[in-house]
Amino acid sequence: MLDNLDALLLARIQFAFTVSFHFFFPAFSIGLASYLAVLEGLWLKTGKPVYHDLFKYWLKIFAIAFAMGVVSGIVMSYQFGTNWAVFSDKAGPVIGPLMAYEVLTAFFLEAGFLGVMLFGMEKVGKKLHFAATLMVALGTFVSAFWILSVNSWMQTPTGYEMGANGQFLPGPNWWEIVFNPSFPYRLVHTVMAAYLTTAFVVGAVGAWHLLKDKANPHARTMFSMAMWMAAIVTPLQIFAGDMHGLNTLEHQPAKVMAMEGHYQSHPEGAPLILFGIPDSEAKTVRYAIEIPKASSLILKHDLNAPMAGLDTIPDDEEPPVGTVFWSFRVMVGIGFAMLGIGLWSLWGRARRRLYDMPWLHRAAVLMGPSGFAAVLAGWITTEVGRQPYVIYGVLRTADAASPLDAPAVAASLLAFVLVYFTVFGIGVWYILKLMGKPPHAGESGIKGEIDGPIRTAGITPGPTQNPGGDEPLPTEAPSEKEPV
Repeated sequence: MLDNLDALLLARIQFAFTVSFHFFFPAFSIGLASYLAVLEGLWLKTGKPVYHDLFKYWLKIFAIAFAMGVVSGIVMSYQFGTNWAVFSDKAGPVIGPLMAYEVLTAFFLEAGFLGVMLFGMEKVGKKLHFAATLMVALGTFVSAFWILSVNSWMQTPTGYEMGANGQFLPGPNWWEIVFNPSFPYRLVHTVMAAYLTTAFVVGAVGAWHLLKDKANPHARTMFSMAMWMAAIVTPLQIFAGDMHGLNTLEHQPAKVMAMEGHYQSHPEGAPLILFGIPDSEAKTVRYAIEIPKASSLILKHDLNAPMAGLDTIPDDEEPPVGTVFWSFRVMVGIGFAMLGIGLWSLWGRARRRLYDMPWLHRAAVLMGPSGFAAVLAGWITTEVGRQPYVIYGVLRTADAASPLDAPAVAASLLAFVLVYFTVFGIGVWYILKLMGKPPHAGESGIKGEIDGPIRTAGITPGPTQNPGGDEPLPTEAPSEKEPV
């Protein structure tokens, strides 16, 4: 019995570790693919070389992040067949086709146009290359669509029938499975989180180079674009998160009780607990700092609305309150910090000092990894909050694991930790190295990464050609006049 419990815990740790690592890369590449499409579109529309230089600058970073996302994602399928074979057998008829749709649509779309996007700048026309960039950006979104549909179905399962052997079988209407009750909210919330993650990375890189040279036009452009995203999208994300929370309250009330720290029911208005230490044994939040009745106002738009607590949930169905309580606060806290940066940038923009505010730039650099922390905290809130179920309300996590011995799971977990930190650590180091180089006029693309050794050998490559034309791309410094 102890071996089975240990194996289950190790299997959960292994999946949490690998999927957390994987989540970083799609969260970045989804937003970065769209950013690249915007940069190339602006270059084609305005003809300003600064956009073309920034496109080539970020394209190198995108290629590495995309590759690491693909490689780390393959491990997910491996674990479905090893550590979670029972889950795969029971839920396979529903989630299998959805994940196949992701491969047939998104992955093929990305794979079909990625080569043109990365290496076709000098080989195809401008419009065709831009179309390839748009298709890659669309592919990243479609991929998120199907994967989030799978995850959302596991959170709010609908449209299925139970087979005689305990399998989940699709009902007559597949759209009830795809567009399950939580999917639209989770899709909007997650995709906007990816855009904000990318925006704050771009903003941090721009701010870093502005601190070194505030006249750098490329750094100015990327910082300005990132701050527009922070100022505009962050309030929308907070609103989307609130809508998602209301949906969660309707379909997964125990998760919201854990998020709010409500061990006890409140018949006449529930307080909003800002901070405290959850104590699940004593069923209370110790040293709580709270706002009376504010939780009822936020969740039910009524100060005196009654709120059920975890005292209405059987003990064996309660999620781990401490983890969910704090991960939720980390996510929300980062969200409001992002809003603060966005508002700060608007104040500086209104005073025409956006590029002459070193403290804003330092804050933007510190906020560079904030998007990754926020999406990880949000994922922990979502996934830990549905425990003890893997398919909410109908299949427990303990009943979904493979009958493996703990040493076998521990060995694969150790191998994953060593390989992931080595391989992906090197990849992240190289991305940071690329970000540390300031963007400049005549920025080299991916091909430029291999041109260096050629020049060192004394071989002079031919002039860089303008996509779709015979003239060399302009090499003069772009104008320093960007939109304020």
